[in-house]
Amino acid sequence: MTVTAILRSEWTKIRTVPSTVWTLLLTFALSVGLGYLLANSMGDSYATASPERRATLDPLFATFYSLTLGQLPLVVFGVLVVGGEYGSGTIRASLLAVPRRGRFYGGKLLAGTALAFPVSVITVLATFFVATSAFGPDAPSLRDEGVPSAVVGACLYLTLICLFAMGVATMLRSPTRSLGILLPLLFLGSQGLGNVPGVKAFTQYLPDQAGMLIMHIVGPQDDPRWARDYGPWTGMGILALWTIAALLGGHLVLRRRDA
Repeated sequence: MTVTAILRSEWTKIRTVPSTVWTLLLTFALSVGLGYLLANSMGDSYATASPERRATLDPLFATFYSLTLGQLPLVVFGVLVVGGEYGSGTIRASLLAVPRRGRFYGGKLLAGTALAFPVSVITVLATFFVATSAFGPDAPSLRDEGVPSAVVGACLYLTLICLFAMGVATMLRSPTRSLGILLPLLFLGSQGLGNVPGVKAFTQYLPDQAGMLIMHIVGPQDDPRWARDYGPWTGMGILALWTIAALLGGHLVLRRRDA
């Protein structure tokens, strides 16, 4: 089969399974809705805070923190794009239709990314503008220092974390096992696992913890309790390395194991 035919086939699979479409809609709804609520709450506190207190508050935290929960449906989407066929058993028929497993795997990744990336961009931009409108007059602007990189980083983060989930699902060959590992890991990580003193030296390098730094949602970096041993774009590079490792691992497992 040609690459075009493989992509058309993968698009058909994604489009005809309602759960995959709903996960993308849920990503948008959770991110934007929670972003509005968090920014509205923090905006009220920020407006009445003393100058000393304001120095410890980062408006971007309220703007993008909702993505820590909004990412979870997108991870489910990535797992279902690859792992759904293992759960239903249709992976055997797919591999019979496309015997070249590298091409088959690449088609899945391209089809998933072609949806995940625009959804990430739309979600991040909508979350930013809705949250900043709810925050009030002190809301961050796209002209402020660090804001453009945070917006771009958020788009890259959501896309890479979805690809990471696709690689993990291919390695584990089961949507249940994949979600059983990824959802608790990402949920606990976003809730502060990377800031626990006893394990921070290791957990700060987990994919979500590294990638979130650029979005200003891991805590102020001038505070030793939250500070990371790397910068924002280095953190994004760490997430990219995790993603590449997961995708390569998935490719090796797909090539070497029977369906």
